[in-house]
Amino acid sequence: MIAKDTKIYVAGHRGLVGSAIYRNLVDRGFTNLVGRTHSELDLLDPLAVRSFFDAERPEVVILAAAHVGGIMANSTYRADFIYENLQIQQNVIGEAFRHGVKRLLFLGSTCIYPREAQQPIKEDALLTSALEYTNEPYAIAKIAGMKLCESFNLQYGTEYLAVMPTNLYGPNDNFHLENSHVLPAMIRKMHLAKLLSNNDFDLIRQDLDARPIKDFDHKAASDAQIADRLSHYGIHAGHLDLWGSGRPLREFLWSEDMADASVHVLLNVSFDDLKKDAGQDVRNTHINVGTGKELSIARLAEKIRDAVGFKGELRWDASKPDGTMRKLCDVSRLHKLGWRHKVELDEGIRRLYDWYIESI
Repeated sequence: MIAKDTKIYVAGHRGLVGSAIYRNLVDRGFTNLVGRTHSELDLLDPLAVRSFFDAERPEVVILAAAHVGGIMANSTYRADFIYENLQIQQNVIGEAFRHGVKRLLFLGSTCIYPREAQQPIKEDALLTSALEYTNEPYAIAKIAGMKLCESFNLQYGTEYLAVMPTNLYGPNDNFHLENSHVLPAMIRKMHLAKLLSNNDFDLIRQDLDARPIKDFDHKAASDAQIADRLSHYGIHAGHLDLWGSGRPLREFLWSEDMADASVHVLLNVSFDDLKKDAGQDVRNTHINVGTGKELSIARLAEKIRDAVGFKGELRWDASKPDGTMRKLCDVSRLHKLGWRHKVELDEGIRRLYDWYIESI
C-alpha cells in the first residue's frame, strides 16, 4: 500500500497523460507529488537526472515522459524517436534503481506490437513478427524500456510495472499541424477549415496566436497568405485533405481514463500478480490499456466533423501511408485486474473539442 504522503515523481507531468495522472493522484488525496518541466530538468541529460534524484529522493516514479508524435513525425525523425526515448528511459529508470526506488510505473504504447499481430492483440504477441516500419524506432525504444523494467524485477525483486496504452486523446493534447496524433490533428484542422469556410480570419488568427505555426509570422501575414499557408496542411475553405485511405481501424482511450487505469495498476497490482499468467520463462508481463473497441479512421473523421460542425468535404489521399491497418488491444488482463474504461468516444470527442476552444 502506498501512503498518501509518499513522495511520487511524475516524469512528464505537463504532458497529455502525465498531467492527467498528476490530477488523478491529487484527487485521490496524495500530497507529496514532484514534477519538473523540461526547462527545469532535461531528461536527456544523465547528470541532471542523477542530481535530481540525489536531491529529491522520490519513493515512487511514474515515467510518462516521452518523445512522441504522429505518423509523419515518426517517419521523418526516426533517429530522434529511438535515441531520445532510449536516453530518457535509461536515465530515469537507471537512476530510480540506483536510488532505491522500489515501485515504478512505465508508460509504453501499443505500437510495440507486430504489424500483422492477430487481433485483438494479447500481451504475448510481443516480438512474434515484424513491427510497422513507420514507427519502428519508437516501438523498439518502448520495448527496451518495458524489458528493462521486467528484467530489473526478475533480477532484483523491484516492482517496475509497465502499461501499454492504446491511442490516447484528451486535455493538454498536442495539436501541432504536423506532429500531432490523428484525433487532435483532425479536431484542429476541421476547426480551422470551418473558420476558413466562414471567412472568419479573426478567429483563425486567435487560433494561431495560441498555437503558432513554426517559421510563419501570421501577425504580419494577409488573410490570403494565411489561407495559403493552411492549404499546405490540407486545410481549405470547403474541404479538408486527410492522409491515407481512411480504412485503418483504431482504438481510442480518453487520457483521464488512462490516468485512472495507471494509478489503479500502481496502487493495486504487483509483479507477482502478473507472473501468474506467465510460463516457466517469465516474459510479457506488461498490461494493455484500452477500451477493446475500434472504428475506422474515416468513421472517426465523420464523428469529429459532426462535433466540430464542419460542413465541408473530407478528401482522402491514398498515396500517403496508412500505417498499421488494425491495432486493437485485448484488454482482458486489465479487466481481470479490476479496471474498465468509462468515457466513450463520442463523449470524449465533444469534451476535447470544448477544451480546445476554451484553450484558445
